[in-house]
Amino acid sequence: MNHNPDDLIMLFNDLFRESFRTILVRGSDEPEYLPASEPDGLARVVFAHGFFASALHEIAHWCIAGEHRRTLHDYGYWYCPDGRSLEQQQAFEQVEVKPQAVEWLFSLAAGSRFHISVDNLAGSGAANEQGFRQNVRLQASQYLAHGLPSRAQQFFDTLKSFYGTADRVQHHWNQDKRRLAPMATEHDQSRITEPL
Repeated sequence: MNHNPDDLIMLFNDLFRESFRTILVRGSDEPEYLPASEPDGLARVVFAHGFFASALHEIAHWCIAGEHRRTLHDYGYWYCPDGRSLEQQQAFEQVEVKPQAVEWLFSLAAGSRFHISVDNLAGSGAANEQGFRQNVRLQASQYLAHGLPSRAQQFFDTLKSFYGTADRVQHHWNQDKRRLAPMATEHDQSRITEPL
């Protein structure tokens, strides 16, 4: 399946340009959210390096940001780049659960491969990688069962329609959750040896 970020730009802008005065745009190094700077202007969701996954992640952030947060640069969130201390990483992992859960579901709807990211390669690594993975899985599972936030649901449904994945999302979810955040009972049973 072809995963061109230009398709995401088209889909997002068709859905939200007029109704939310917001567009998705390709950026360079760092992703960011830029609120409209004038009354009739457009807010911009900027994704990094033209990467498909970066676009899905930044859309996920926008889809869960409330009305007030969408008036603030980068939604008013503190962000410390790669190289975070343990305390900074714990804060990062706490606020990233919902966006990564939404991004995961967007990836399923687009038929693309999702990777949970603790995003701290130059720092102390994950504060609690297994816990973070389980929290993202639990949140994504709740969204699947009870629905995503309104804008996220619109985009999720649009992705399923565009990529023709509606009948495969649940199957791929069942595979993905075992790959990315297995529960203790889901570990590979083929590796368990029987006593002699």
